[in-house]
Amino acid sequence: MIVYNKPYFNNNAINNILFSKNKGCLSGDGYFSKKCYNYFKKKWDFYSLLTPSCTHAIEMMSILLELKEDDEILIPSYTFVSTANAFSLHGIKVKCVDSCKDNPNISPEALELSISDKTKAVCIIHYGGNACEMDKIEEICKKYKIILLEDNAQGIDSYYKGKPLGSFGVMSTISFHETKNIQCGEGGLLIINDKKYIERAEIIREKGTNRTQFFKGEIEKYEWIDKGSSYLLSDINAGILFSQLEEIELILNKRKHQWNLYYKLLNPFFNVMKPNNQGNSHIFYLIVDNVQHLKNYLKNKNIMATSHYIPLHQSEYYKKNFEKVECPNSEYFSEHLIRLPLYYELTDAEIIGICNIMKEYIIS
Repeated sequence: MIVYNKPYFNNNAINNILFSKNKGCLSGDGYFSKKCYNYFKKKWDFYSLLTPSCTHAIEMMSILLELKEDDEILIPSYTFVSTANAFSLHGIKVKCVDSCKDNPNISPEALELSISDKTKAVCIIHYGGNACEMDKIEEICKKYKIILLEDNAQGIDSYYKGKPLGSFGVMSTISFHETKNIQCGEGGLLIINDKKYIERAEIIREKGTNRTQFFKGEIEKYEWIDKGSSYLLSDINAGILFSQLEEIELILNKRKHQWNLYYKLLNPFFNVMKPNNQGNSHIFYLIVDNVQHLKNYLKNKNIMATSHYIPLHQSEYYKKNFEKVECPNSEYFSEHLIRLPLYYELTDAEIIGICNIMKEYIIS
């Protein structure tokens, strides 16, 4: 069976785990966490905080926003549930917005039409690591004075007109889940681009205490001063993460080669959506008439392909709790988008074999 995903893992990850064990530093913000922070700052100029997952990072954003009960945040309907749940969990009303017609990212036109007097923020996602139309979205946010956030779970080292994704919103997130290009099993990152949120973010992730100030030597004892939770990533996970950051060019170049090989072989036969921005080759997807039929065909050939989200506006929880909206483009992608295997260990021969079977499917 050619699986859909296989997490990349290198020998340095094992060495870093053993180093943490021998150093006696396993909890958050330790030796490897700091090395990761230095990397993020040097490569993308991010002020960042590692978290146990991208979901936790979004939860931190929702707390930091300090929105009121009747305030509303706009999110794409075609996204993973964490984009919505992390805000809903903290009492913020979410409203779904439709995708573009030609790609799954949030439509700027639909976004502007969805804004009401209760709208205080929008949290976009960059599907597959391919950038949203940031010029239009930034203009809309400025026009209506709403806060821009990025759920950049899939978009590490992706860019829009040369600017890294994750640097557009006042805050943004990245996922290091095992399905992502750069991973540590479970992990996430909160990026803070507006300095006014930094001090409180450090408090929130330390259980609502000023413990970070204590470790910096700024106070003699720390105490409970705000609401919060335990939002720190284990330094063992950070050690695994750093081992991959050191090889990020190797990993992403391999994925880009694989993506381009798929595109070369399948574009003449299928509706392949080629990204027009500087993406990171996180996902290779096609638009087909019958997703389930093709998935079953590939499964019988020992190839695991997968579809993606049921649009959030069609989900049971959303329909019970939030405003009814129409998102036909999101529904279309949910019904017609299929993703093919893409991971570091996948060989060219396996990709060629998958493509040959895909061509057989058309003929059959």
